[in-house]
Amino acid sequence: MTAIDPDALSAAQDKEARKARLFTRINKADAWFQVLGLSWVTPVLKAAAGDNPRAQMKEIWRLLAVPLIAIAAFLMLWSFLAPKVVTSLGAIPGPAQVWEQVENLHADAQREKEKEAAFYERQEVRNAKLIADGKPEKVKERAYTGKPTYYAQIWTSIQTVFFGFLLATIVAVPTGILAGLSRTANAAINPLVQIFKPVSPLAWLPIVTMIVSATVATEGALFSKSFLISAITVTLCSLWPTLINTALGVSSIDKDLVSVSKVLKMNTWTKITKLVLPSALPLIFTGLRLSLGVGWMVLIAAEMLAQNPGLGKFVWDEFQNGSSQSLAKIMVAVFTIGIIGFMLDRLMYALQSLFTFTNDR
Repeated sequence: MTAIDPDALSAAQDKEARKARLFTRINKADAWFQVLGLSWVTPVLKAAAGDNPRAQMKEIWRLLAVPLIAIAAFLMLWSFLAPKVVTSLGAIPGPAQVWEQVENLHADAQREKEKEAAFYERQEVRNAKLIADGKPEKVKERAYTGKPTYYAQIWTSIQTVFFGFLLATIVAVPTGILAGLSRTANAAINPLVQIFKPVSPLAWLPIVTMIVSATVATEGALFSKSFLISAITVTLCSLWPTLINTALGVSSIDKDLVSVSKVLKMNTWTKITKLVLPSALPLIFTGLRLSLGVGWMVLIAAEMLAQNPGLGKFVWDEFQNGSSQSLAKIMVAVFTIGIIGFMLDRLMYALQSLFTFTNDR
């Protein structure tokens, strides 16, 4: 009969407990890796922790290696085919030429930042000299009016889309709740949704432009006309997914919960905040994700025509410029738009994960 060493048994049990705690942490972190689009990190961590390395390697292959191979194949195919397609601006730029323009745009932004810093430094020196000479009335504070950098144009587009998205949410969520709670309201709202939902932003833009031009002051306004035109166009095109999904979510809540609210004699506000919204939140967030994606796509066309100084205007200006580098810069903008669109979707998914109990992806 073999004696069991109590110390060895205790050490083995401690090791298993630590391993179990580690896997618990990894599984909890997996939800956030999914949100960030880094689902491949989970099998890497599990393999490193010794959890069936062979099975985890299959997951790493599927989640990381296959996408990387697909991207590499795309870049190789792009490099091979690009020189064979010749446009009025020359051959289609390959990955190397596009990356070169990324570096050029970054360098231009750095130079513009240095110019802005030098401008304000000169202004401060000039104003200090005027004050020292006893001429404070001649002191002037001017804003730098140089060319907007590529990063500034990206930030302008993000601000515009979020402003338009916020307006769309303010309109769509209450309207969707009303349509979901009342069949009469739904009957009144549904025809308008079906008529206006398919309308292109190019059709809305002239109407919005005329209304904004007639109602917004040219000087001293909080927002520029081009900004408002772009943002309102985004609002008109992006509110429908949120409205439809909100109405669907509200109308689909459990009938037993509705009966409970009647038994408890909840007032309308309590019923909406304590019962309707929590139950409909997953579908509302689905609508918000769709609306933000639609708004981001619509924004570029709106900025092109409204001349709002964002990515849309950048693309339009480069198209009009017609230089040998314009096509590569436009392709930089295309990749930028795609990457930001992905990041915005991940942001909304992160918010959905925080405020809802669903794990749907």
